[in-house]
Amino acid sequence: MSIYLPIAEISINIYLLLSIGGAVGFLSGMFGLGGGFLMTPLLIFMGIPTNVAVATSANQIVASSISGTMGHWRQGLVDFKMGSVLLFGGFFGSIFGVWIFNKLVLIGQIETVISILYFILLVSIGTLMLIESSQVIRDRIRKTTVKKKIHYHNWAHRLPFKVRFYKSKLYISVIPPIIIGFLIGILSATMGIGGAFILIPAMIYFLGMPTSKVIGTSLFQIIFITALVTILHATTTFAVDAVLAFFLILSSVIGAQFGVIAANKLRGEEIRALLAVIVLTVAVKIALDLLLIPDDVFNISVTRTLF
Repeated sequence: MSIYLPIAEISINIYLLLSIGGAVGFLSGMFGLGGGFLMTPLLIFMGIPTNVAVATSANQIVASSISGTMGHWRQGLVDFKMGSVLLFGGFFGSIFGVWIFNKLVLIGQIETVISILYFILLVSIGTLMLIESSQVIRDRIRKTTVKKKIHYHNWAHRLPFKVRFYKSKLYISVIPPIIIGFLIGILSATMGIGGAFILIPAMIYFLGMPTSKVIGTSLFQIIFITALVTILHATTTFAVDAVLAFFLILSSVIGAQFGVIAANKLRGEEIRALLAVIVLTVAVKIALDLLLIPDDVFNISVTRTLF
């Protein structure tokens, strides 16, 4: 059974759409991510126009992030003060990101630029995750333990405008969180992602936040950034497909609940290795689409008429 998407202007099999939404939601529940970095390219693979895929993915991330934040909040694992500082930077980053997005649409390079950016990000993140998880699995098999120092002080901790974040037990400058939030806002607006796969490592290794507080705080920030991006896209690019968003939200929220259950049954390194393989597979598909010659080749040239 197919359903017509009015903004995307195509018909999509409803069961395929629900399956993809549920699968991405499941992965989101397992890894504490919004899932936009997988949802957007998957929608593009299905034939959804790039601008619609980016704008609508941000809508889906809002729902999954709310569900995740509520769960972490009930356990007292959300630093709302840190999340608010990240939001401050993300607000301006989102506005700037939508401006960049509009410029790329006007010059007709949105699909190429988004595909290249996705390839670079997915290969980088997927490779790092696969290496790290493989090392942990190897050490576990060899029954060796490597103790790593996560919380350390760097130049960012010596900056002015220091604030005490009691929930995370930190006393750092607000400048680094604002910069990180600004960059995540740009990524969210231009690529339809929540940016958690970059935000979470930055919060752990750059800001020195406890891992237990990172995921909930990340999801809290992502709620408002992706909501703002959705509103901006809906009012400026008019690329948010409400029908597509409805089915993605419905299936991803349900899938996320099963993902949380699955996460409690698997080891962390096994989950990260699985995600790394999925991410790299998507990156390979994007690379093939960029490099292979299409069946229909179009030649864009300037035709001069002589009078």
